[in-house]
Amino acid sequence: MARATSAVARNKHRKEVLKRTKGFMWGRKNKEKLAKQALFNAGEYAFAHRKDKKNDFRKLWIVRINAALRALGGGSYSRLIDTLNKKNIELDRKALATLAKDKPEVFERVVKEIS
Repeated sequence: MARATSAVARNKHRKEVLKRTKGFMWGRKNKEKLAKQALFNAGEYAFAHRKDKKNDFRKLWIVRINAALRALGGGSYSRLIDTLNKKNIELDRKALATLAKDKPEVFERVVKEIS
């Protein structure tokens, strides 16, 4: 009986790994061992950075709200959020930041209503 090899499956797997690392730099794009390691790390970074992105956007919204408030002379971000919580107004940071950036006149009215 002929010896069974895994050549077809092995080559298919190798081609798939190298196809996924196309565009990587140096040996990570064409050496199988380095390509596998690069894919593993890329997957870990992608997972972690999906989580980080949520924090990054929250920070950006806070900065935008605070800048808009200070431009209005209406105090600080922390006082606004405290007032919103005390009055049970459920406006989230994303909505407030969008208003502050795109529609400053509406944001100004919201702040005056809250204060």
